[in-house]
Amino acid sequence: MTTAKPREHAMPGLCSVLLVEDDLALSGYLAASLADAGYLVQAVSHRAEAGLRLALAPQPQLMLLDLGLPPHASGMGEGLALLDEALRNSPALKVIVLTGQDEDAAALEAIRRGAFDFLVKPASLASIHGALDRAKLFTQTESRMTAVGEARLHLTARLWEGPKEAASGAEEQLMRRTLVAAGYNVAEVARQLGMAREHVYYYLNKYGLRRPD
Repeated sequence: MTTAKPREHAMPGLCSVLLVEDDLALSGYLAASLADAGYLVQAVSHRAEAGLRLALAPQPQLMLLDLGLPPHASGMGEGLALLDEALRNSPALKVIVLTGQDEDAAALEAIRRGAFDFLVKPASLASIHGALDRAKLFTQTESRMTAVGEARLHLTARLWEGPKEAASGAEEQLMRRTLVAAGYNVAEVARQLGMAREHVYYYLNKYGLRRPD
């Protein structure tokens, strides 16, 4: 794993980006460009490395993810699986996906699964920086919302399942997001949500929520 260091003047407003790209030449080029723009960049080349980084604290705030990852770089499976894993363990993470595959199918599936934005390779540096800047703004705004007791949820609902299932999805996402933000401290989750700890345990059991290994 390689880390590109930002310039000294960028330190006060630092925003961390996990760059997941198996083309090492492209990865190095992107990492250097993003570091020059004031981002703290950690570059990894496959899903296992990314999963390890996402499990450590502090977690990155943004992720730039190439969907075509080894061992099946010609498909989208590894990248989509990492997208699912990342958002399950870090619901507030903003993921921008890059793909050279079937762009319509990739865009649909990535956005359905919760990606923040979608870019087709070869994407210009300007478009990549623009997408990350928008994601950074969202992250900062959501942090301010959290400070005053609000949470912005992302939910993809299947209309034929009806409102009950959609409500359950929102309920699970709120619990998961609060749990992660509280560092898996049940007492803090209960305080933030204004409920008894027994009720928090009920929802944790209901949705199988637990600290990742």
